[in-house]
Amino acid sequence: MLIDQIKKANIEAMKAHDKDARTAYSLVISSYQNLLTSGKGNEVSDADVVKIITKFSKELDEEGNTYLQANRKEEYEAILRQKEAIVKFLPKMLNEEEIKEIISKLDDKSIPSVMKHFKMNYNGKCDMGLVNKVLKGL
Repeated sequence: MLIDQIKKANIEAMKAHDKDARTAYSLVISSYQNLLTSGKGNEVSDADVVKIITKFSKELDEEGNTYLQANRKEEYEAILRQKEAIVKFLPKMLNEEEIKEIISKLDDKSIPSVMKHFKMNYNGKCDMGLVNKVLKGL
C-alpha cells in the first residue's frame, strides 16, 4: 500500500535528519491515522491516501505563496522541500491536452456530466479545478 511506502520514507527521512521531509510524511501519516479512527475503519485505500496528499499539497502551495509574499525565503524553501517530498507519491496527473482530448470524446459536454465523468473515471488522476477551467475554455 501507498501508506507503507510513505512510512518507509518517513523512517529514511529520520535517519537522514531531513526535517522538512519528516514533517511532510508525518502529517500525511497523521491524517491517515485520523481516517482510520474516524469510522472508516480498515477501509482506507490508496485512493484515500492520494486525496490526503493532494489536499496537503494544495495547502502547502497556499502556505508557500503566503511566505513568498511576506518575503520569507527560508520558510518558502522549506515548504517547497516538503511538497517535493510528498508529491512523488502522487500518480501522474492528466495535463490540459489530455483533459481536452477526453472531453472531446464525450457525447454530453455539459459541465455536470463532464465533471461527473472525470470524478468517476479519473478521481485522483486529475485536478478537478483544471478540468473545470479547461471545460469553460472550450
